[in-house]
Amino acid sequence: MTDGSETTKYNLRSWVLALALIPTVVVGFLLASFFTINRSIELEQNNLDRIEQITVPAALAISVSIASNNRDEAKRLLTQMQIYEPKFIKSIAVFDANNQLLVTSHYHKDFDNMRYDSSLVTLKQSEVEDIGEFILVKTPIFSLSQAEIDNPDFQKSTEPHGNFLGYITMLVTKEETIESQYTAIIVAFIVFLAGIQLNLLFTIRLVKFFTIPVNSMVLFVSKIRQGKFVEKIDGAFISELDTLKSGINSMAKSLNIYKNETQNNIEQATSDLLKTLEQIEIQNIELDIAKKRAQAASQTKSEFLANMSHELRTPLNGVIGFSRQLAKTPLHKSQLEYIQTIERSASNLLNIINDILDFSKLEAGKMVIENIPFCLRDSLDETMTLTAAAAHQKGLEIVIDVAPNVPDNVIGDAMHLNQIITNLVGNAIKFTENGSILLKVSLVSEHLKRAIIRFDVVDTGIGINLEHQQLLFQAFAQADASISRRFGGTGLGLIITQRLVDELGGEISFSSEENQGSNFWFSIPLELCQFQLSDSIPLHSLNNKSVLVYEPRSLSAEMLSTSLKSWNTHFRIASSTQDILEKLNSSLQYQYLLLSCHDICSETDLLKILKLARPKVDRIILIHDCLKQDHLIDRVRPYTDNIIKTPFTALALAKQMLFSQQISVPVELDKPIQPLKSKHNINVLAVDDNQANLKLIKTLLNDIVSNVTIAPSGTEAIEYAKTKNFDLILMDIQMPDIDGIQATNVIRRDSLNHNTPIIAVTAHALSDEKQRIFDSGMEGYLPKPIDEKALNDIIEQWVIRPTFTHFDSHTLNWELCLSQASQKAPLAIEMLQMLLASLPETVNELNQGLQTQDNDKMLSIVHKLHGACCYCGVPTTQKLCNQIESSLKQGETIEMLEPEILELLDELTKVESAAKQVISQMSME
Repeated sequence: MTDGSETTKYNLRSWVLALALIPTVVVGFLLASFFTINRSIELEQNNLDRIEQITVPAALAISVSIASNNRDEAKRLLTQMQIYEPKFIKSIAVFDANNQLLVTSHYHKDFDNMRYDSSLVTLKQSEVEDIGEFILVKTPIFSLSQAEIDNPDFQKSTEPHGNFLGYITMLVTKEETIESQYTAIIVAFIVFLAGIQLNLLFTIRLVKFFTIPVNSMVLFVSKIRQGKFVEKIDGAFISELDTLKSGINSMAKSLNIYKNETQNNIEQATSDLLKTLEQIEIQNIELDIAKKRAQAASQTKSEFLANMSHELRTPLNGVIGFSRQLAKTPLHKSQLEYIQTIERSASNLLNIINDILDFSKLEAGKMVIENIPFCLRDSLDETMTLTAAAAHQKGLEIVIDVAPNVPDNVIGDAMHLNQIITNLVGNAIKFTENGSILLKVSLVSEHLKRAIIRFDVVDTGIGINLEHQQLLFQAFAQADASISRRFGGTGLGLIITQRLVDELGGEISFSSEENQGSNFWFSIPLELCQFQLSDSIPLHSLNNKSVLVYEPRSLSAEMLSTSLKSWNTHFRIASSTQDILEKLNSSLQYQYLLLSCHDICSETDLLKILKLARPKVDRIILIHDCLKQDHLIDRVRPYTDNIIKTPFTALALAKQMLFSQQISVPVELDKPIQPLKSKHNINVLAVDDNQANLKLIKTLLNDIVSNVTIAPSGTEAIEYAKTKNFDLILMDIQMPDIDGIQATNVIRRDSLNHNTPIIAVTAHALSDEKQRIFDSGMEGYLPKPIDEKALNDIIEQWVIRPTFTHFDSHTLNWELCLSQASQKAPLAIEMLQMLLASLPETVNELNQGLQTQDNDKMLSIVHKLHGACCYCGVPTTQKLCNQIESSLKQGETIEMLEPEILELLDELTKVESAAKQVISQMSME
């Protein structure tokens, strides 16, 4: 664009003049310079030749006078030369062989300047010296005979002859030469100007015949471009210009015809377009109506799911809860089996409901993905423990194999990762009648702060044939119609798993052969956490330890061997119970015994091995894998140092080996040890409009706490809260008169329980419902059906553990901080301390940023603070940082965001006070 704009600054006339004159000027200047310089050189050479013609004969002539010492004759010769060339010769002097002035043409005061400065021996021929406006010539004088002078060959010779008598010096003026040079320059300049004028005359003539027609055609084309069609270009042009004129006239005529046709077509197309736009407008209105109907249907679907969740979970809560309570009472064996069947059926129904709800949330795009730090191996242990019961009931071997290089401290969505593993392992257990289930975890790649980890679930089940494999990962579909009748299920598990993996940014696939088993694998990216989340295990303490292992199952034995080998232990494996008895009867001592009771169903045999091992082994770890052996484990527990239940990770086994403590043997074996349970001396208010649920909650609470108050409605809960202090309130959400959220707001505003932890108890499972619960000011969430362990955890978390009531939970939420620290209190305190230490500097930088109005610096400060807030349980500060950072990135100035920044500064003051309180109270414990 730049080149084009510069080119169009000059018109055609300028270009023609420039292209015609510039070559002429350049050539003329070069020729004039050449002839001027050549003339100057020629004049200078002529001058030198003239000097030589004067000085050489003069030297010959004067040599006779010098030889005869006739100074008068020499004087006369010099004077004649001066008179002969008065304008050319300025002064003449003769010096003798001693470099002394001998004779001059006339008196001159500067003859010393004409003297030869060097040794006279070097003066063998004429020397010429240019001194400004004059030329100084020094010619040697030699003594010659008359015969040598008359000899022509001698005159041509340049070599010196005879004795050196002296030299003649002549000062010659260059005045005539300079005048001739100036004359040559003036003549060359005059000729140069005459040539330019002549060229200019012809050029102007050329421009007249060339540019006027071209300008006419340019003007004509410009009018055509502007849509001003004229008839034609008039005038007579020369040669090809006339042909070009005719072509342009023909083109203009064609364009005019084309314009008329195009205008007619445009008018027709515009008419058609208007009709089409009217149809599109009608379709848009219809689509908008359809969209609103779809949104309304989606909203109705969401509300239906929430209501269905509540309506189904509420009766299931009572069925499962009371079934578990009834199972604790004395029952006949058949009655216990009936109750357990009821509980399993209700649990299966609940799983189906959960699958449908999860699928609906994924379809609606309401699945929330979290990023919190967690310990991978601990999470796998917890997840596999929950699924292992079903495998143990079927007598399946279930093993966790985690590669040593897999990172343990990671950041990701632990809940959904566990859900994926639960689904895949659950399917493997469901479709495996005998054999084993292996969860294998390996590291695919690790770069900077990100690792990709692969999880393989390998089973020895029925497998899938090639024909039915394409039906997998389809909603409500199973490989074989008979499978649903044989094994049950909705067919949603794999499609939910696949979509969860996609949401986590991973991939999933499988390989399978019919009757040979299957391998379902998935890989997901996880960020590496800079904090140590799990307890530090000194694995080096196991180096060179002696270990005796009895594990009859090959897969478990292989996992144990690999782990023990990586810890550099000295281990021996017993192949049978008889083999282990023989090894224990030998003289060898062992520091550890890893004893699997898989095929030792006799109490006598197991006690025999344990009693024999006790004096020869420092620590005994019993590996327990069968539900039918629970009564046996209770009997032999006092003879072991620790009991670990399969499946377990290698890290969990190392903890049991390193941190187990020897247990003393009780006095009587026939009296099983019953754990003593003590109730917590606290007041709990339970609110629920369903009488069955209310009765169940009260029953469960009576086993845990000393004082329970029940309220069948939100109104009665508010009245209780006005007259009595409670340590914990369990609040149902959906109630007919005043729902749980409204009741919570009233209790927070006007009661004796402003700061009492209020936990939502609801059957709603949608993420937006959970968010609404937390936004209302409730501290926790307890889903229905209520699990006794979950209820106990809630009480431990909010009542038995310290609570902080001197600040808003949105300023600092200790439970959120614990959750972000993977429930590691020391780590949570450490992160709070780091945030607290950085607050003074951050506040100072924020104030400076407000003064300097430096957007880039403010963005850097807020971004750094935002990162520090992500793991410290400060939701309001995190929200403000996110809002300010996003606005700065979108181009808003500090002046526009000053209210938000000031609000952030106020919030940081609250965070500092709250953090000091939490750290102080937790440190006291």
